[in-house]
Amino acid sequence: MAELSTIARPYAEALFSVAKAGDAAKVQAELNAVTSVAQHADVQDLVKNPNASREQVLAVMTAAIKDPLSSTVANFLATIVQNGRTALLPSIASQFAALKNAAEGASDAHITSAFELTAAQLADLTASLQKKFGLTLIPTVSVDPSLIGGVRVNVGDQVLDTSVQAQLERMRVALMA
Repeated sequence: MAELSTIARPYAEALFSVAKAGDAAKVQAELNAVTSVAQHADVQDLVKNPNASREQVLAVMTAAIKDPLSSTVANFLATIVQNGRTALLPSIASQFAALKNAAEGASDAHITSAFELTAAQLADLTASLQKKFGLTLIPTVSVDPSLIGGVRVNVGDQVLDTSVQAQLERMRVALMA
């Protein structure tokens, strides 16, 4: 069976091709809302229920979203539900975000820090990382005390690890050799 990401790619590309003519950021926000609804356990149970029609699934999902959907996302959701592809929504949302970021010359930066970063520290770190990677970065920060100190940054498939934990590991390897 094909990977979910392989099946999701044409859906993400089709939605992006329509969204880039309008407000791609709004479409992304709506797609994220739809995805979070689709990941809810009750919705997943409804999708798996053989007695539930696709129209019922679509009605429940649409009703669960706070703000009304644009016609682009509403039509997209109807297509996804009618084709029985609701399980693909997380992968579609991820690929859509990657397409949008690539079109904007941006990338997601996942920053893991040993300690909570202040807004000023995050701004300084993001600015220096943007110079290093040559991209506009959209940072998300998490805290992992096991790093002891420093940060680990993932941008696409690149990793920049300046944590104390990584330095200690490099020292251990060097001493063992």
